[in-house]
Amino acid sequence: MKFLFDLFPVILFFVAYKMADIYVATVAAIAATLVQIVWVWLRHRKVDAMLWVSLVLVGGFGGATLFLHNETFIKWKPSVFYWVLAAALLVSATVFRKNLIRAAMVQHIKLEDWIWGQLNLAWAVFFALLGVLNLWVALNFPTDVWVSFKLFGASGLTVTFVIVQAFWLGKHALHEEDDGAKLTQPELAPGKQDAGGHS
Repeated sequence: MKFLFDLFPVILFFVAYKMADIYVATVAAIAATLVQIVWVWLRHRKVDAMLWVSLVLVGGFGGATLFLHNETFIKWKPSVFYWVLAAALLVSATVFRKNLIRAAMVQHIKLEDWIWGQLNLAWAVFFALLGVLNLWVALNFPTDVWVSFKLFGASGLTVTFVIVQAFWLGKHALHEEDDGAKLTQPELAPGKQDAGGHS
């Protein structure tokens, strides 16, 4: 449901484009993002930073498309959004020493620190490449193809990446007994030495 909620503006954009044109679809995407923010605020009294970023980008690039009657601007929006995500993951990890992927997932899975680092880097690279791919499709194919890629291609690649990631994480996830062993082993070693010393 969270995935579908995040896709709401993209789905509405696709439907509006098929029923009308790129300009109606752009208005629909802006309206859908506003609805998302209002809905999240009413339910949680807090809106994620990425939702605000998405609103700024779709408002800016979408507004330019509507004002200048040029569809190129709205085609840039997904790429810039993906690159903002990639930059946020990298800058947070390297400059502020905060792993955003870990912060989002730590309540659901336990991993060693180096795995969290690899996972954060993997998502940053994925978003960066997805931004490049979106721009390549937008600039080299008809708008019909790009609109379909925006919904099915980008979403399909994201789902595939998540599935591959899940199999990889399954091999590295720490179970409670493993986590406990990692914590207790260093504490038991001095005790054993003491016991040997007293005997």
